[in-house]
Amino acid sequence: MNNNQFLPFERNRYYAGKMLTSADFIAEQKYFLEKQRFLNNMMYGSGIVCGLGVVSLDDLSILVESGVAIDGLGREIVVESSVVKKLSTVEGFDTLESDRATLCLRYDEQEGHSVYSVGHFEGENHYENNRITEGFRLYLADSDSLEEGFVDEGEFLARESLFADLNYEVEIELPGTVSLGKSACILVRARKVSSSPVSLTYQGSLQTPGFENAAGGHTVDVNIDGISLEMGETWEKRYWFTCVGGEGMETSIILESGSAKATVGGVDAAVNENFSIKILIEKEPPRTLVNRAVGQTSLEMRAIGDSDDFIRLAELKLVRTDTAYVIEEVQEKQVKKYLNIPSQDELRSKYLGYFIKNADIRQVVGGSPMMQQARPMEHGGNEIMERASGVLEIPLGTDAREGDICYSGEIIHGLGVGNVYVDVGYEFVSDDPDLNRSGRSTVYGNSQLFTGGGIPEAETAVKVFNDKGSFVVAVRLLRNVDFLTLTYRWVATRFPSGMDIRKIENIKDKSISAETPTFVMGPKESHYFGVRYHNMEPASLTYELTEAASGEITSDGVYTAPSKEGVYEIKIYCTDSMLISTYAYAIVKNKDGDA
Repeated sequence: MNNNQFLPFERNRYYAGKMLTSADFIAEQKYFLEKQRFLNNMMYGSGIVCGLGVVSLDDLSILVESGVAIDGLGREIVVESSVVKKLSTVEGFDTLESDRATLCLRYDEQEGHSVYSVGHFEGENHYENNRITEGFRLYLADSDSLEEGFVDEGEFLARESLFADLNYEVEIELPGTVSLGKSACILVRARKVSSSPVSLTYQGSLQTPGFENAAGGHTVDVNIDGISLEMGETWEKRYWFTCVGGEGMETSIILESGSAKATVGGVDAAVNENFSIKILIEKEPPRTLVNRAVGQTSLEMRAIGDSDDFIRLAELKLVRTDTAYVIEEVQEKQVKKYLNIPSQDELRSKYLGYFIKNADIRQVVGGSPMMQQARPMEHGGNEIMERASGVLEIPLGTDAREGDICYSGEIIHGLGVGNVYVDVGYEFVSDDPDLNRSGRSTVYGNSQLFTGGGIPEAETAVKVFNDKGSFVVAVRLLRNVDFLTLTYRWVATRFPSGMDIRKIENIKDKSISAETPTFVMGPKESHYFGVRYHNMEPASLTYELTEAASGEITSDGVYTAPSKEGVYEIKIYCTDSMLISTYAYAIVKNKDGDA
């Protein structure tokens, strides 16, 4: 690896009477040369500025077009006119060991213009070369022998393995920090790591609580359909999402339990069930995040990275025998690296206009188009509300009939006096086929929407005694029932001081519901509980477990089950409007049937 550290710069200091020697003039040239190369390296990097196309003229010859490049040491390489070469005359051809060769361009200096040396000493050469010509040379190298240039990506990209076996590796890659309300790409990359001629099929569903797709969902279905790659080749697919959630929130992308399947060469392969990758959401726009990540690279890391002193022009596939060779193919794609030069921005903008719809081209030169920021939600403040909950019973007696009204006793909610809102839902136990035993459910709102299963048809009302810190629940039967008592779960919410309880009217038609109200999963597995919004815009959510030792749940709704089997309840509510809430249930059991 070459050293492209030119620091510290040192230049001549002139003063009256200073005697100048050839060493001083060499130092003068060195200062300006190294300063220019340093700036080339820092401002542009290495690659092709223009031209330098490679064409196969016939089975034995190639043409390299004129052009300009900058190598990893910041040196300009100029090919002033097109060059035609017999491949057998190119440096390095005789030492090739494979049928894949890379044609490279390297900076080369040549001394010339011989002149008589006036100040030579006796016995020394009477002539010296008076000029140095900055030129180039072409050479060939086995493609497998050329090391890939090191690129320091720091911590900008987050990567995790999704699937791996002896033949293929599949990984997920995306920025480790994303911009709230902006688009972001989730890249799925498959790479062949063996020479075995086998294909790969993979299916899995990723849950993305911090990202929303075009349909408003929080999932991405990864589908790799029977790809066949050569060793070292890669397959990629990009999924675009809008970043949602909250500023400073850490979100996760997880693999939905039981969704992953893979076959390699037609044979089922073991899959990774516990895939997870963490992403941070910030308010800064993508360009700020990128500039920050790139600008943090130190001089030492820049000196290590991208310091090749040659430029790759093309890869040649050869058909060789003991006595001859044939140029089968010249491949330039994925070999050449072009530099982004400011003088080309106008033409680049014109060309991009044919690919980007309804976008300001000035924003995408040298980068990706940015989506407009999502409209911010209007929230009602950051006051903290207190909550309490419990279970109550309403006795019906033996003569209760349709139209009868029955009352609970007076319940102390424990939140003290003041504005308190109380909601009730009918709670019952029924057989759950997923659980293979009885499960508990609660119905809030209009019970007539849920028929069967022993749910009584009744309407409820709650009277809150604000000055006493208590409440009473009334029930009117809409149909005859066979129950002696009705069991209800109540949830009380205390409003912060100064909040007008009439604001409840603003949310009476708004609600949320869990996308998967009940989900069966194994111990220690993870699942994302997303929500659907009814008569309202998406809002910030809070997730809570209602019982101790019932697993873990993150702020973005990724639930991780405990090791113990059971049914665990998750409460989900709008952070700024706790009255808009719902419940979800995780049924945890060993999938193999063993206790």
